[in-house]
Amino acid sequence: MANTILAILEQREGKLKKSSFEVTSTAAKLGKDLGLDVQTVVVGNEIDGLNEISKYGVSKISHLKNADLENYSPNAYTNGIADLAKEVSAEYLIFSNTALGKDLSPRVAVKLNAGCLVDCINLEAKDGSVVATRPIYAGKALMDVKPKSEVKVITLRTNVFPAEESQSPGEANIQVKNIDSPDLSTKVVEFKKSEGKLDVAEADIIVSGGRGLKAPENFKLVEDLADALGAAVGASRAAVDAGWRPHREQVGQTGKTVTPSLYIACGISGAIQHLAGMSSSKYIVAINKDKDAPIFGVADYGIAGDVFEVLPALTEEIKKLKS
Repeated sequence: MANTILAILEQREGKLKKSSFEVTSTAAKLGKDLGLDVQTVVVGNEIDGLNEISKYGVSKISHLKNADLENYSPNAYTNGIADLAKEVSAEYLIFSNTALGKDLSPRVAVKLNAGCLVDCINLEAKDGSVVATRPIYAGKALMDVKPKSEVKVITLRTNVFPAEESQSPGEANIQVKNIDSPDLSTKVVEFKKSEGKLDVAEADIIVSGGRGLKAPENFKLVEDLADALGAAVGASRAAVDAGWRPHREQVGQTGKTVTPSLYIACGISGAIQHLAGMSSSKYIVAINKDKDAPIFGVADYGIAGDVFEVLPALTEEIKKLKS
């Protein structure tokens, strides 16, 4: 009988990603609400900081180890996690909805004949089961889903579920399971980041532009301010749909959910889909000529003015302060 929640941790170059603590904390809360055992699993070679996981309410950690598993290998990771899930009688497997999680979770679901719910933004224990909330119709609506399969695979939208430390953490119980001959039909040999481009999902400061910039070449104003602040460049869905910016920069319910210390929205009206992706930012500055734009409803600071006048002036002042 399935009686375990298994949280899947992610590591990059031997270090746990922030999303690992989010899935651990969420799994710990669900386990408490449902009365289920909770464990975590990570695949890789040498991994730093595994003891930190126990601070988030889960002490049982399985480390599937092999030198060839330092980087993501679809078949090897799938087989290792699926085998462990069967071994511990996992009823729920919780992944983060990262690039790796999006690729790995459906593979594991197929292996386990499990239902798969992706990009969930809320999980609630109800009547002995989990009800998941996820966006549908390109973010225009939300749907509550109660999976009926015996085993359930769930992915969590990043930066939505807080990683909260447990008030009574236990001591980490790390079990190393050596994978002697992993299936390496494909193998990642290295990662390369885009030169000079900060990822909006990880940036501490983001400057985003929207339809109010009127043309793609006017994003130069956003880029200049971002350069002055050492920030990442983001964009609204309207700007991306128009072909002005690449999808990797899109912020919103159908793009990336971000939680920077500072988010500057330039010429963005503030559609609810965009607000869903950035409203949890620590400080929000909005620049829009329409004083009644919805973006001002969530902004900490608002400038009702023309972005073509405000952005150059703001960039110049930032440069003066930093010189």
